[in-house]
Amino acid sequence: MRGLTLALTIALFASAARADNWPGWRGPNSNGVVPAGEYPTSWSDTDHVVWKVKLDGRGASTPAVWGDQIFITLGNDGRNRLQCIGRDGKVQWNAEVGEDKGGKNGKASGSNPSCVTDGEFVFAYFKSGDLAAFDLKGKQQWQKNVQEMYGDNTLWWDLGTSPVLTQDHVVITVMQTGPSFLAAFDKATGELAWKQDRDLGAPLEAAQSYTTPIVANVGGEERIYVVGADHVTAHSAATGKELWRVGGLNPTQHKYFRSISSPTLIDGLLIAPYARGGSVTAVRLGGQGDVTQSHVAWTTTKAGADVPTPTGKDGRVYFCRDGGEVVSLDTKSGDVLHRTPLEKNRAKYSASPVLVGDNLYVTREDGKTFVLDTTDKLKVVGANDIGGEQTVASPIFVDGQILLRTYDHLYCIGKAGQ
Repeated sequence: MRGLTLALTIALFASAARADNWPGWRGPNSNGVVPAGEYPTSWSDTDHVVWKVKLDGRGASTPAVWGDQIFITLGNDGRNRLQCIGRDGKVQWNAEVGEDKGGKNGKASGSNPSCVTDGEFVFAYFKSGDLAAFDLKGKQQWQKNVQEMYGDNTLWWDLGTSPVLTQDHVVITVMQTGPSFLAAFDKATGELAWKQDRDLGAPLEAAQSYTTPIVANVGGEERIYVVGADHVTAHSAATGKELWRVGGLNPTQHKYFRSISSPTLIDGLLIAPYARGGSVTAVRLGGQGDVTQSHVAWTTTKAGADVPTPTGKDGRVYFCRDGGEVVSLDTKSGDVLHRTPLEKNRAKYSASPVLVGDNLYVTREDGKTFVLDTTDKLKVVGANDIGGEQTVASPIFVDGQILLRTYDHLYCIGKAGQ
């Protein structure tokens, strides 16, 4: 089979969530695409701000939203915390989840991973190795420490991968120097369902990855797709078994090609940024074993990003490069369609772009968000400054409102009258 059939049958698991929820880092379809709705394209730190909440701890994670609740992780007074804020901007509850390990990188924290929810439980994961589940009223269901179970974190920098959900499990990846693996835990009980080793022989720091997997339903079977350690691997969501792999993402065996930008699925292709933003590989899904020679659709060194994860749809993939250039590629060929350099600034880009209708939103590390029209050669149609607050979390879009998390505040941005 195969590419065409697979392309027609792909449906991301998260798509079952309501369109007005944002259950995890990359939204209801795990691809940074907003299903529908009209959203502001201009605002400031005062204009169109429905409310803002002062955050009492440090965190780099993107919030999750279910119904009238917003879930956000942060570190406070030496403890990891999961906080629930209502859609009215009022704090509903706080919960502690182990010891806050802080961040090594100046723009990171011990709360880099974004939480995820299925509408029954919310799951939070931290640099300390603590993984916990809570109901939506804040009652803890279970807590595990993955590092106590399987060994210390050996990443050179700060844990970045976020947990993902399958039909039955919450899944985390550990990709580091030394033993690397995927592990799935029962959502309701926290019992280990399976653990799959993922040791692929990448050299030195190239073995380390901060990426988040993708969960998709292909032909009625759930799959988990992982990028890191110089490979793309596909796994059964039921058992964790590796189904196929693509290598060659690091053909020169560069020792320092750790990966941060995560993959995305567009038009039946897995788009894998790599090489610190130096390359992009498009992989056709399916096959068995090593499919490097048969399933690589194209590669390019003319686009890519080191930190921001791409988005796209309808034959286009969009990258926000770390230095402030937005690039669109044709998903069929990998050819560059348009390039738009954004205004020069010392601040870089860590937040991932979000596609809302025909508008692409990209947020700089000083909190300034640019809006580009994808129908008009990536023309900038909005440039929105909130006063220079440090921002690495990606914006989220629900019910016509934008939630923007900085290190100091959570902003709710809406149209006049909201």
